[in-house]
Amino acid sequence: MTGFFGDWASDQRSFKSASWAKTMMWIFLVSDTFIFSCFLISYMTVRLSTTVEWPHPSEIFALEINGRKIPLILIAIMTFDLITSSGTMALAVNAGYARNRKLCAYLLWATAFFGAAFVGMQAFEWTKLIHEGVRPWSNPFGAAQFGSCFFMITGFHGFHVSMGVLALLWFSRNVWIGLYESDKRGYFTGRVGTYDVVETLGLYWHFVDLVWVFIFAFFYLW
Repeated sequence: MTGFFGDWASDQRSFKSASWAKTMMWIFLVSDTFIFSCFLISYMTVRLSTTVEWPHPSEIFALEINGRKIPLILIAIMTFDLITSSGTMALAVNAGYARNRKLCAYLLWATAFFGAAFVGMQAFEWTKLIHEGVRPWSNPFGAAQFGSCFFMITGFHGFHVSMGVLALLWFSRNVWIGLYESDKRGYFTGRVGTYDVVETLGLYWHFVDLVWVFIFAFFYLW
């Protein structure tokens, strides 16, 4: 019994040692998980219950290049882009642990670039579908519910990516000027003299990337 309660005591000490920002980020991510889960479950319910044929992803998300329609090419690039950004974010956290200020800032900038590129490609995808007549209330390619589900879920995810890009730019600026290596407390610095805030930002970014994996599977592969 002593060993059992000792294990619980160890978990309690570990939780108490976590920064306030990291704890709040975990709480936020759990709540956000419920929201995205509700969206995706609603999407499955609508798709399985509709009597009208659902649009084929390989057709509606195809791009015409040199006279040939290539299915899902843009979506594949977007997915590769986000996966790469997750790698640069992990390297940025590692550089923060090593207190390599410049490398950490460069990697945060690289992650922000990949995130901004993703948002740009998503805006292009939206523009293409709108030009082809897809609306939240109608869809010339099949079930009318497709438009509302697509714009709501991908738009909500795109909003998360956009906010992440802004946060990356702000915190990369703080890293570059050495704010997390000084004893002075600034805006959103977390614990002074540490890079905890970079790790906290990494949790958010990896979550956004993980959500995209589910959106990719539900919308583009199903």
